[in-house]
Amino acid sequence: MEEKLSIDRRTLKNIIKELKKWHAHATTLLSLYIPQGRPISEVVSMLRQELAITENIKLKRTRDAVQWALTAAIERLSKLREAPRNGLVVFSGVNEDTNDSIVLLFSPPDPVPIYFYRTDKEFHTEFLEPMVEESNIYGVVIIERDEATIALLKPSGIQILDEIEWFIPGKHHKGGQSQRRFDRIIEQMVEEFYKHVAEKVNNYFVPLIEEGKMKGIIVAGPGYAKHDFLKEADNLDYRVKKLIIGEPIDVAYQGIVGVREAVMKARDILVKQRFIEVLSAIEEFKYHIAKDDGYIVYGLKDVEAALDSGAVDKILVCEEDTTVERLEKIASEKGAKLILLPNSVDEYSWFKDTFGCVVAITRYPITL
Repeated sequence: MEEKLSIDRRTLKNIIKELKKWHAHATTLLSLYIPQGRPISEVVSMLRQELAITENIKLKRTRDAVQWALTAAIERLSKLREAPRNGLVVFSGVNEDTNDSIVLLFSPPDPVPIYFYRTDKEFHTEFLEPMVEESNIYGVVIIERDEATIALLKPSGIQILDEIEWFIPGKHHKGGQSQRRFDRIIEQMVEEFYKHVAEKVNNYFVPLIEEGKMKGIIVAGPGYAKHDFLKEADNLDYRVKKLIIGEPIDVAYQGIVGVREAVMKARDILVKQRFIEVLSAIEEFKYHIAKDDGYIVYGLKDVEAALDSGAVDKILVCEEDTTVERLEKIASEKGAKLILLPNSVDEYSWFKDTFGCVVAITRYPITL
């Protein structure tokens, strides 16, 4: 029973996305969370009591919708003796405008955290959402004397959190005491900027560190500013300092371009990051496309034929493509690596529109 009811994180992510599309005119959509250990018979008894109470609902359309949701949940739960190890979640309801219905019963990838029952105008997915939130996150800080970019590298891609600009005057050319005084003022302004950036970094990164999601931090930038920042920003939280990986990296730009450059230069450190793997696969794909050397196959039919022959090394598939699960299973059997392409990468639209979301990189040139 447990195997049939259990779902993985990717499936859960898709379920949450679908459930968020459902809305009702009245409180008719049923959400039910059952932790492991809660007797199923007790839950079914509660639902039967709720069903009896619905006879008091005056509006027939609302009454029918609530009764349908409760009856569907009772019927599914009555077939079970106990909740699986991670508990159970039930969603059921009717779209009153289209008469479409939905009934879902499953065991999530993490334990159900609470016993919860409610009929509402929308499904309650808030207890499931932490189960699909991204972990294994890296922070990126690109710093120079008057600009900074703060970003996250997630498994799904890069997220820019902040881009900061500060007015720092240029060099003073009068010389003498005036020169020295002006230089000190400029250095003080730079120090204040570094402290401001450090405070922003703390605000963005410390909560993720406390939640155990942030695995490391990359500091980058042009020239010596990145080294000066680490020395002079004494208000940088000790937990942030502890997660800084290696030496600061030289990059030429701020913003998304600079973050991508920093990420690519840190690929040896971040080799296990999914986004690095995606970028590397895309670059390999582009290389073979440019050479037209026979190492690329695209389109579901041709990719599956190449898989069957054992010729495929890697498959690139759009993350939301409906063939993901089937291709993943075949790839595993044939010793190929499946790489999901998130829609956050720059090449996503080009990849989807030009190649139809399914591409294989083969081990040797082939002709189909």
